Amino acid sequence: MVARPNVSPVQKGIQAKAANMIAVASGKGGVGKTFFAISLAHAMARKGVRTLLFDGDLGLANLDIQLGLMPKRDLGGVIAGRLTLNQAVVPFEDGGFDIIAGRSGSGTLANIPVTRLRTLGEDLTLLANAYGKVIVDLGAGLEQTVRQLTHNVGTCVVIATDDPASLTDAYAFIKVTHMERPGIDLRVVINMAGSVRSGERTYNTLLKACQGFLKISPPLVGIVRNDSNIREAIRSQTPLLIRSPNCEAAEDVEAIAAKLMD
Repeated sequence: MVARPNVSPVQKGIQAKAANMIAVASGKGGVGKTFFAISLAHAMARKGVRTLLFDGDLGLANLDIQLGLMPKRDLGGVIAGRLTLNQAVVPFEDGGFDIIAGRSGSGTLANIPVTRLRTLGEDLTLLANAYGKVIVDLGAGLEQTVRQLTHNVGTCVVIATDDPASLTDAYAFIKVTHMERPGIDLRVVINMAGSVRSGERTYNTLLKACQGFLKISPPLVGIVRNDSNIREAIRSQTPLLIRSPNCEAAEDVEAIAAKLMD
């Protein structure tokens, strides 16, 4: 008989609760990842789910900027030891969900030690017990901070566009994440699609690469159509579902949220 390692009650809680954490990732920047993470959290909150949005882009945190906030508490205070993670939670009342902001404009959090990063991920997973869903907006790329935070989630949504560099980097992210966490629930969202049909073609390109080289088939969870309302919402620092709740992109995100909630 193979000896099983002892697992503490805290570790069991971490393992059991990771399923309600959803990471939003991308291989490269500029694909609308943060916009999507905000809109996804907002859509879930609108459906009555208690939701937390965590800024996991430790190098270029900007959730607070896109939401037009100036939080007095953020991850900088947590890393410095002045706050617990729970104390860094700030309610975003207009959207009906909570956020934990990074330190916008500061790259210092990207250099925190791996042990501290691991503890942060475990603390976030424990905090997730108080929420129906936790959305983690990861940094772009495959840095250590991104990979470590990915270890704590149950589902990882990879954002890609029809740009060849985006598809190449999305494939690289899927490959590395699948190798490090074979059991993770990987899914794909095609953003900025000219139409549903063109979005499906983009997804099929990525799917064929995953099937051919990795022998996996990450499912398509949805397509977000290119919509001028998105740019206006970002420019006005207002969530899309507040500024233009009936536009095509808002409908697309809400449909994706429903699928992920199921």
